Amino acid sequence: MQDNSQPRTELEKLGEFGLINYITKNIVHKQKSTLKGVGDDAAVLDFYSDKKCVVTTDMLVEGVHFDLAYMPLKHLGYKAVMVNISDLAAMNAQARQITVSLAISNRFSLEAIDELYQGIYLACEKCQVDLVGGDTTSAVSGLVISVTAIGEGTEQELVYRNQAKENDLIVVSGDLGAAYIGLQLLEREKQVFLSSNKQVQPDLAGYDYILERQLKPEARTDIKELLRELEIKPHAMIDISDGLSSELLHICTASDTGCHLYEEKIPIDPTTYNTAREFNLDPTVCALSGGEDYELLFTIDLNDYDKIKGNPNFTVIGHITDKSQGCQLITSSGSMYPLSAQGWNALLQKEEK
Repeated sequence: MQDNSQPRTELEKLGEFGLINYITKNIVHKQKSTLKGVGDDAAVLDFYSDKKCVVTTDMLVEGVHFDLAYMPLKHLGYKAVMVNISDLAAMNAQARQITVSLAISNRFSLEAIDELYQGIYLACEKCQVDLVGGDTTSAVSGLVISVTAIGEGTEQELVYRNQAKENDLIVVSGDLGAAYIGLQLLEREKQVFLSSNKQVQPDLAGYDYILERQLKPEARTDIKELLRELEIKPHAMIDISDGLSSELLHICTASDTGCHLYEEKIPIDPTTYNTAREFNLDPTVCALSGGEDYELLFTIDLNDYDKIKGNPNFTVIGHITDKSQGCQLITSSGSMYPLSAQGWNALLQKEEK
């Protein structure tokens, strides 16, 4: 995890407040709505009367959500912020502030936490959000990161999951399945490394795209502006954290509708497709169930098709139906199968040994 030849400062030498002072000393606020950030009992935010406050929280637990055998701490800090900003993007909201809380075991030095926060601050800079608070505490083992993201949007701007309508087009940004295949690659190389008694170095050449999608995902904060320029307001929207099938079923359940999803329309990058085949995996299954792509899935009015067709940022992958038709996957051969949720289950735990 960390180069033992580098100097190591034990966190107990700083104490909780010393650590907080260290990791927050260079904070510069960028948002006008941040009146008071770190340094008091609570942050003070000033939201305008015509805006709604949007809040989301996500927790990442070592051994459940990430493996430090191949996840650099800087990338982990970046990802922890981005997965929360992605939830705000799925609401069509503008991210403004975050808080970060850590539970840290004595395995981690000050230098390790500094590396983690380099990633956090890089993500804040990228998304133009302010870090305004959080908490730190000790842990018996491992590392836990909890990020809360705060955003804003007018009632007219905000998009929910439960407003999809029959005949809506189902649209997705970017491409799918890459993050899952990147994870499979990292797991394979980890096993090779361990089975060789750490003599064989990982071979990751040529896989940059899928590795970045897993280790350094980007929240699609650009989609709000792209849709505004196209004069399109989604009826329903969600981010793809748990797999395309799970997220589409969330929209249909919340909206009391069915759907037809077309396999041949699902966007899959060539590197993702080819690497999936290397692992003897079906690329479509990876896109449907893999998760962690953090693309946006949304529905739009059928009349908006001409506005979005041919746009390289978006792919129309199906349409919303009446609930009586169910949620169906139409395969490339024309067969129809019920769409099932086989993505990430946050409460499915490995057995303790």
